[in-house]
Amino acid sequence: MYDIVIVGGGPAGLSAGIYSSRLGKKTLILEKLTPGGQITLSSEIENYPGVCEVKSGLEFMSCWPDQAKKFGCEIKSEEVIEIKHIENEKFRFLVKTHKNEYKSKSLIVATGSTPKKAGFEGEIEYTGRGVSYCAVCDGFFYKDKVVAVVGGGDTALEEALYLSQIAKKVYLIHRRDKFKAAPITQKRVFSNKKIEIIFNANVKKVYGKEFVEGIILLQKDKEIDLKVDGVFVFVGMKVNNELIKDLVKINEWGEVKVNLKMETSLKGLYAAGDIREDSVKQVVAAAGDGAVAAINAVKLIEREEE
Repeated sequence: MYDIVIVGGGPAGLSAGIYSSRLGKKTLILEKLTPGGQITLSSEIENYPGVCEVKSGLEFMSCWPDQAKKFGCEIKSEEVIEIKHIENEKFRFLVKTHKNEYKSKSLIVATGSTPKKAGFEGEIEYTGRGVSYCAVCDGFFYKDKVVAVVGGGDTALEEALYLSQIAKKVYLIHRRDKFKAAPITQKRVFSNKKIEIIFNANVKKVYGKEFVEGIILLQKDKEIDLKVDGVFVFVGMKVNNELIKDLVKINEWGEVKVNLKMETSLKGLYAAGDIREDSVKQVVAAAGDGAVAAINAVKLIEREEE
């Protein structure tokens, strides 16, 4: 039995854990992987206020779990498989994992998002054999080789820059005629001699034998055959709403609807970070969401205990 159970151990979940446990509530964070979230896969963090030295996402998140534990927060490596709403006098939610069941008075869901697939032929078959969604994880294997990056947002351009430090050449492929990334990031990409930009093109297929050997692009009415050793895909994220999509209101993109208190349509259930509607998908914002959710969850519990 816990006051607050938090599902997800990324920036939003860990921030919530820090705040709720520091406010004296018995708190549990459940995270199926290593705590830290998607940001641990980022090559660098340089825009988090107060952290002036550029760090990798893994370095940046390394102390967050310890900070939460310092205030008494429990963190367990268990995958949540079901959440039940059971309204009674003692608790509202029953959270099931493969190993255990946990009861909680309030619930904060901070399950974030996962990389979307681009949808080209061979993408699934060659995942792990040349197709990747994490430059930090797999970039090392492409030292002095040729790679392609697919996407036009901040993540795609940032990872292209990171890969340019490892690979001998980086093709940056975007389906539109301009990028969506921050101007300063675009400037770095345009001035990088190891990055070749291909606008108005889609990846039709990836090919090879045991590993990727090349990709076929469609650009207007012509096909382009690029010999590459690896393909890194950064075309957006899928919201991980499976556990609560039938419990709360969501929008057309599957994002959970919340108010400024991070309250969902179900009393006692809060959503924070990338899973919520209108999230800007930045670490600093996710951390703020977690703090807001925790503070309001604590207030609800204390009101009901009066």
